[in-house]
Amino acid sequence: MSNDYYETLGVNKTASKDDIKKAFRNLAHKYHPDKKGGDEKKFKEASEAYSVLGDDKKRAEYDTYGRVFSEGATPSGGAGGFGAGFDGFGFSDFVKRAGFGGANGMNVEFDLGDMFGDVFGGRSTSSRRAARGRDISIDVELSFPESVFGAERRVLIAKTSLCSVCRGSGGKPEAGEKTCDTCNGKGQIRETRRSFFGSMQTVRPCAACRGAGKVPAEKCSECRGHGVVKKQEEISVRVPAGIDNGEVIRMAGAGEAVAGGTAGDLYIKVHVAKHLLFHKEGANLITELPIKLSTALLGGEYSLKTLDGDMTVKIPEGITHGEILRVRGKGVPVSGGKRGDLMIKIKIDLPNKLSKDAKRLIEELKKEGI
Repeated sequence: MSNDYYETLGVNKTASKDDIKKAFRNLAHKYHPDKKGGDEKKFKEASEAYSVLGDDKKRAEYDTYGRVFSEGATPSGGAGGFGAGFDGFGFSDFVKRAGFGGANGMNVEFDLGDMFGDVFGGRSTSSRRAARGRDISIDVELSFPESVFGAERRVLIAKTSLCSVCRGSGGKPEAGEKTCDTCNGKGQIRETRRSFFGSMQTVRPCAACRGAGKVPAEKCSECRGHGVVKKQEEISVRVPAGIDNGEVIRMAGAGEAVAGGTAGDLYIKVHVAKHLLFHKEGANLITELPIKLSTALLGGEYSLKTLDGDMTVKIPEGITHGEILRVRGKGVPVSGGKRGDLMIKIKIDLPNKLSKDAKRLIEELKKEGI
């Protein structure tokens, strides 16, 4: 082994603690003896170097004296040798700082996924989540009035659902359960492995019983023991009032099911058809009302088709082109049972041609300064 721990890890003497840890992880991942093509000797060398440089006190001693005196170490040409069983720097300290979990000796028990979890990026069983089914996304077309007032839609989708006979257990309901033969009812599988660390035990959930310790005495004839079946299912979707084009409705638990876990979610993307007369601006409905020039000057009444039915609009005298009339409470429904407003934009239609009488009347108006 090189007498220079920095050289062993491939870092310079000004390297940060994070750089040293990252370098050790890379080497440990590369040379771990349990990996194909691993190198136990180089793994030990990297571990020894990290045990010193990864500790602030020992690193300071090593930088000053070229050796480590902490914990009674009496190394030859440097810190305590790896081959001496970590006696120079303490195996439990190394295990804790290297990310292997706590240890008080060479016989260590690990939960599968915890071993080398920090060093190799593995996921520990403590963070293992319950099984979850896949999410599903579908598209729904709505008319404009449906988007304003809301709607109830029923959609038919093909998905994995819980078996209606066994309700996901995978077993024949009347047959009951029996002790799992794979784990003998413990719900866990323990495996012992030998390595240069010593004897290590790993613990993982039993795949046969999914950690329950019991399995169905007889398989369900409907799902053949899987607990789920692929089928078409009709789902009722409630579309809220005022939804906009492109919005997504999430229905928790309406996605694909998985035995022994929770179902995924259903996402419904809404596509709203355009309306010939109306569009939305927030909680308000906007429309245009074409009127005659004479009505604009003298006032009058117009019949207007709305989403609530026909209504009569009173046009005041002298209204101008582009002016807006507001009808309160005839817009988009909002919370509390209230609604926005209907905004009517006036559009004055000017005639392309005028009769002689019309021209004469306009000339008279012109003389009066109108």
